[in-house]
Amino acid sequence: MSSLLGVSALLRLPPSVRARAYAAAATPALDPSSTATLPPPWRPANVLDEWVSREARPISLRQLTFFGRTLTEDRLISSANYVRLELPTRIAHRLRNMQTLPYSAVTNQHISHVYELYYNAFERFRKVPEIRSLEDNDRFCDVIKMTLNEHLSVIPRLAMGILEIQGSVSGEECDRFMTTLLRSRISRRVIAEQHLALTETFHSPWHFPNAKKLPSAEDDFVGEIFLKCNAKELIEKCANTARQLCSQAYGPDVAIPEIVVQGHLDTTFPYIPSHLEYILGELIRNSIQAMIEQRGFKQPPPIEVLICEAAQHVIIRISDQGGGIDRQVLPYLWSFAKGPRRNHRLRNLGQVPRLAATMEDIKPLPQEIDRSGGPSGDKFGNSLASLSGRPPDLKLGMGLPMSKIYAEYWAGTLEIHSLEGYGCDAFLQISRLGNRNEVVSTRAAMDAV
Repeated sequence: MSSLLGVSALLRLPPSVRARAYAAAATPALDPSSTATLPPPWRPANVLDEWVSREARPISLRQLTFFGRTLTEDRLISSANYVRLELPTRIAHRLRNMQTLPYSAVTNQHISHVYELYYNAFERFRKVPEIRSLEDNDRFCDVIKMTLNEHLSVIPRLAMGILEIQGSVSGEECDRFMTTLLRSRISRRVIAEQHLALTETFHSPWHFPNAKKLPSAEDDFVGEIFLKCNAKELIEKCANTARQLCSQAYGPDVAIPEIVVQGHLDTTFPYIPSHLEYILGELIRNSIQAMIEQRGFKQPPPIEVLICEAAQHVIIRISDQGGGIDRQVLPYLWSFAKGPRRNHRLRNLGQVPRLAATMEDIKPLPQEIDRSGGPSGDKFGNSLASLSGRPPDLKLGMGLPMSKIYAEYWAGTLEIHSLEGYGCDAFLQISRLGNRNEVVSTRAAMDAV
């Protein structure tokens, strides 16, 4: 009977019945090859109910920019209290989503690991008292940094869990669950890292009134938001990184395609550079690898990138001649859970214990922050750009679906058109005004259990 229950339902059973269910669940965990573990420990559900009853409050890039542009002590403390309440609210909704999974899915060792991390973070944040001073804020920032670092294992463990629970949860439901959790995770990291960056700015020597400083790229940053993201510069930066990685992986004798950037080359817009670097890095990497694997040692034609600036959007098209996408893979292009390479993806994910997305465990990357073009290292436990630093043969099967989530997060879009036997065109559309709210799941799938 317990295998048919969700965790929340199980936790409401009488203690004697719950004890028998826990004992039954413990049996398969004795098998070292089993992916099942004991369910998360019992906790009172009414604590979570209180936070699930609250709505998340979505924000836009423009709001974040306006709020942080003129930074005062009162505004910093106000930001801290917004984050203090928003983080446990958003985590509570995702915990409730996990509680609605079948019992056999939540006892998967990877899903259970993520659940425990989320619940510990929820408990930690909900107990933070109101922020009233700069000293209170500094202590709160230490809590945020510690939590961001602890959660580096969430993405790979979640991805492995989704691949392993296919027997009890449909692929479609797994994809919805994964998309909801990742979108919410992005939203939490955005507001947390933005507050950390504002705190860092406030404590900077040049922030004080009448402080003398030379003009620099720092002036164009409001927290983590770069007001003058230049599409051409970001594309070239990602292209150089991807070409270097592929050259190292395939050897000096393999010809690496050039990247030709055309169109509106002076286009700038407000954005979080690490988000855009991640998307562009994945798309360009895929194009380079496809062309190398199709053409081998022959000199390939260039990959063409076109920047198109419209009144409200910037559209970036990446065109390659890498032969298109395998017909077996094409139907599952945006899926985390479905597709023909499940076992291969599981093996590769097992090599990535921590992912922010960050790949410092696989390929050491510079730790400095390059403010001229966005983060190049690991800041606040998060460097999306470094995800592109993994070896080309370490295919995780989540680069494109994650890129789509990042593109849609600020109300953009990502589409890929495959021309079988010829190549692919990827279209990335970005809202250039920054006035669209984050796209985040604001309610749990089931508000009360």
